[in-house]
Amino acid sequence: MPGIGAGIRDGFLAVIRPLMDLLVQKRVHPNAITTLGFFITVGAGISFFLGHLRIGGLLVLIGGIFDIFDGYVARGTGLASAFGSFYDSTLDRVSEIVVFLGIFSLYSGGHPDMGPPSMVYVVALALAGSLLVSYTRARAEGLGIDCKVGVMQRPERIVLLGLATLFFGTAWGGAALTWVLIAMAVLTNFTAFQRIVWVYRFTRVPENANPAPPARLKPQSPKP
Repeated sequence: MPGIGAGIRDGFLAVIRPLMDLLVQKRVHPNAITTLGFFITVGAGISFFLGHLRIGGLLVLIGGIFDIFDGYVARGTGLASAFGSFYDSTLDRVSEIVVFLGIFSLYSGGHPDMGPPSMVYVVALALAGSLLVSYTRARAEGLGIDCKVGVMQRPERIVLLGLATLFFGTAWGGAALTWVLIAMAVLTNFTAFQRIVWVYRFTRVPENANPAPPARLKPQSPKP
């Protein structure tokens, strides 16, 4: 989980490693874990839609734990595959959209005690930034560039959103969630910008470099 303090990360992984090792021992298929984690996160989106913020926050955190499980189990069982990676990434994006749609409903009129309706624009910016963070990494990796940089990556989003809603819920009109969303709207888009700069640094051609000439087709001999 890049971006989170190494001590916190290692301590948390040490707690859940026995369970992950058990899943590896039982040879649970990582795609099954990915699917279950997806439905748990969808449940978080539904909980937000219904105004149950604490339940939604808990489910967001549990879904994040499953997101750790599937990768660990895939490597431990030797069942890692190109499709599994694609499947995991796709469901991550879909579940993220569902969660933000559930949060969107909190400010769109269904829960007037949650804050001004203008917060829907903040939620939209946070969603757009989150998707951009994932998209820029995917495009960079398609170019062969490791792009795990930035201040607001997926683990940070899961932890902030999950803890804010789990511990504070609708207290003070959902102020904790409001401030987390504002931070996410700013920092996710900033992270996308950081990744653009990162990729630029690795792909730019130095001014004094002589680029190789484009390949030319060999002339074909005339037909007899």
